[in-house]
Amino acid sequence: MSTESLFQSLEQGASVRIWFNGEALDVPAGINLAAALLAVGIRQTRSTPVTGAPRAPYCMMGVCFECLVEVDGQASRQACLLSVREGMQVRSQQGVRSLEGTGHET
Repeated sequence: MSTESLFQSLEQGASVRIWFNGEALDVPAGINLAAALLAVGIRQTRSTPVTGAPRAPYCMMGVCFECLVEVDGQASRQACLLSVREGMQVRSQQGVRSLEGTGHET
């Protein structure tokens, strides 16, 4: 089964508009954020803190943490565990998240 046929059924239903790195995207409604991003061709959701290597959703069930993104200003959210909703502001997470203002400054 090709990837295109896998996502074809998702694209035929209702959609919601989200924003990813400042770009408006119409994604399938009723699915998790990681699947929605993959469905519209987003292949990188974060970079690693040490090497900057690109990462994308992998396990799709909250175990691997490869799909970390910033959602509505809150960093380190697992995209595979969040349902898409209209107006969601999503940013890719680059490197180490800032702990400034959390009481965990180093």
